[in-house]
Amino acid sequence: MEANLADLFELAVDTFGDREYVVAEGKRRTYAQMEERANRLAHHLRAQGVQPGDHVGIYAYNSVEWVESLWAIFKLRAVWININFRYVADELRYLFRNADLVGLIHGREFSDRVAQVADAMPLVRWSLVIDDGSGLDLPRGDSVDYEDAIAAQTGERDFAPRSADDHYILYTGGTTGMPKGVVWRHEDVFYALGGGINLTTNERVADPSELAAKGLASGFQLTSLPIAPLMHGASQWSVMGGSFQGSKVVLVAKFDPDRVWELVAEEKVNLLFITGDAMARPLIEAVCAAGADYDTSSLFALASTAAVFSPTLKDQFLDRFPNLVVSDAIGSSETGGNGHVQVTRDHTAMKGGPTVKVVTGTVVLDDDLNELAPGSGVVGKVARKGYIPLGYYNDPVKTAETFVVANGTRYSMPGDYALVEADGAVTLLGRGSVSINSGGEKIYPEEVEAAVKSHPAVWDATVVGAPDERWGQKVVAITSLREGASLDLDGLQAHCRTVIAGYKVPRVLYVVGEVQRSPSGKPDYRWAADVAGVRPAATTATTATGPTGPAAS
Repeated sequence: MEANLADLFELAVDTFGDREYVVAEGKRRTYAQMEERANRLAHHLRAQGVQPGDHVGIYAYNSVEWVESLWAIFKLRAVWININFRYVADELRYLFRNADLVGLIHGREFSDRVAQVADAMPLVRWSLVIDDGSGLDLPRGDSVDYEDAIAAQTGERDFAPRSADDHYILYTGGTTGMPKGVVWRHEDVFYALGGGINLTTNERVADPSELAAKGLASGFQLTSLPIAPLMHGASQWSVMGGSFQGSKVVLVAKFDPDRVWELVAEEKVNLLFITGDAMARPLIEAVCAAGADYDTSSLFALASTAAVFSPTLKDQFLDRFPNLVVSDAIGSSETGGNGHVQVTRDHTAMKGGPTVKVVTGTVVLDDDLNELAPGSGVVGKVARKGYIPLGYYNDPVKTAETFVVANGTRYSMPGDYALVEADGAVTLLGRGSVSINSGGEKIYPEEVEAAVKSHPAVWDATVVGAPDERWGQKVVAITSLREGASLDLDGLQAHCRTVIAGYKVPRVLYVVGEVQRSPSGKPDYRWAADVAGVRPAATTATTATGPTGPAAS
């Protein structure tokens, strides 16, 4: 069997038809129901002229319609484009133009934004609107209600043969620039992210159909709850990769920690997927709050990826759930999963980011693009060879920068710095594009953020560099505090010096009401740079009741 994602889903439907597949915001779909509705939608899209290779945008909160749309589009050998619902008009215009959309499926609540950027969609011939109770007017004359479109079509599976060369595009968040569309072949992304290679064992399936057979033979249906929005790759692959083995997926439209714990109890969730501290901290605070009484007996695993998961929070989860399997992973939109580690009690400390066992194809390259040997002590950049993307859509310059050929091998190297330990494990240090150079020393914001967030007064933090006449750059911490807490620069520095080297300690502190992040929990470094570079200086920073100026040293 070829590794085409729609083919793999249809095999799952034929294998697990009556099993429940997706639960979202009160709506439920079995595998067979998802298939029937996705087929109806695909027939509607085909009637609108959608052809193999065409790009269709999905612009909505997590919902069963999101999942139906992604499978319908793939069934036609077309490509769906994930759209960040936090984007403002300029970002949307850029993405719509860059992605060459021919159609758009969106939540009705985004109608005003769609109408606002209509000038950026010259190729869009139609739009489907998912009713969400918002009552907004339809944004375009060619807009059609989603349910009406489905109702008018047949649920028959009658599509043309597909290929492992079909494309999947993941638009990455753009925390330091405009979004970029990472173009993958189905076969490559299946082995990089879809379960074709087991991240914990490095075992590669000989045939993609093995996953369905494995899921059936196990006699157990895993129930997972990926909290991030479906515009984020981690949740996409919970929905897609999980389906290949007959798993059940529970989705939330908007992150609310108490609602997550309610769903764990109601749906008997086994595995929670989070993206670092932005989700971990509210979750552990909610379940440990006075009076909290959630049934968590079904939960046996917590997995984090794509953002810093601080040691203090890992410890809190292990204290609350002594038998919980806690794992951390590294990866990117441009490489897929690079490595994985199971976190154990009393071994949560990190040098910078996590130290992981790498997946097949993951290496670290030095400045001359040579693969670093274990224990070299040289800082290099994480790269992957083998199953990697074709490049960035409509961006040959950035493609040439990230996807490089050295010594006859093609690598994807998005810019994360790392060390190769003596045993071959890799320690992630941080993204080079936001690293701070202070007096010739390279400082990775992720490590400093973890130190700052371990202070008992701090609720959340982002770290950036700011110009400094003496050192070139200085470390700036932007924090939000726990209710009623206070913090000054001296206290923060004293705490940080107990966990990181002195040259990494923040020299400037801002306290804000809320640290801004992407919906998936990643730091918004553009916002942080604005805070550090534009706001006027002050001499104190204490309360968490609202924004203040920095304390500087």
